[in-house]
Amino acid sequence: MTSPVIYDYPPLYSGTLIRRYKRFLADVELVNGEVITAHCPNTGPMTGVCEPASPVLLSYSDNAKRKYPYTWEAIQMRDAERTWVGINTSRSNAIVRSLLEQHLIPELGDYRSIRSEVKYGQDGKSRVDFLLEGDRPIYLEVKNTTWARQTQALFPDTVTQRGQKHLRELMALVDEARCVMLYLINRGDCDRFSPGDDADPTYGKLLRDAVNRGVEVLPCQVNVSPEGLRYLGQVPLEL
Repeated sequence: MTSPVIYDYPPLYSGTLIRRYKRFLADVELVNGEVITAHCPNTGPMTGVCEPASPVLLSYSDNAKRKYPYTWEAIQMRDAERTWVGINTSRSNAIVRSLLEQHLIPELGDYRSIRSEVKYGQDGKSRVDFLLEGDRPIYLEVKNTTWARQTQALFPDTVTQRGQKHLRELMALVDEARCVMLYLINRGDCDRFSPGDDADPTYGKLLRDAVNRGVEVLPCQVNVSPEGLRYLGQVPLEL
């Protein structure tokens, strides 16, 4: 049985990637031959998911204040599977919120309310992506995951001090709440998840320490297509 669409993209435009540069920009040739510069909403190196000549999907904003009205949303791999990968990290929390509102992640159990961007941490300056309130509070952080080696999803694909901090802060809370790190695998061609030790060995060690300390890890996978995103469930965690 095909899972229902859990997140709809806005209207999408097809094109071909020419190049990504300056982190936040990408030149794309649209199907009508016009070459445009699109906003690239992904701060990482996008390992393996920014190959020139790949098909891409863009959304469009009619906000006159925007310098680049097109936003790069997804890219199609040029392998045999032709897998679509969602690269817009600004959509990750909205996708996970849709999953939470529909209670599609049974591992989280029952919760009565969902709050976003709640302050937490030792300095009170961090904000957890979601606080689920029920019999026991659940602090839930979300990480968008696009890097894959064959069928193994990996995070991170670069050194992330911010990600390291999040793990430390979750570890500090495990005695008073459930603490969950949710990796949103934004592609449907992976069958397991592991820390990206090659890119950030410190993060990998911290993730293993966090699991031993009691932080829960949920590698949740979605299938990306021009029609929207479908939830595929979890893949095994391999540490």
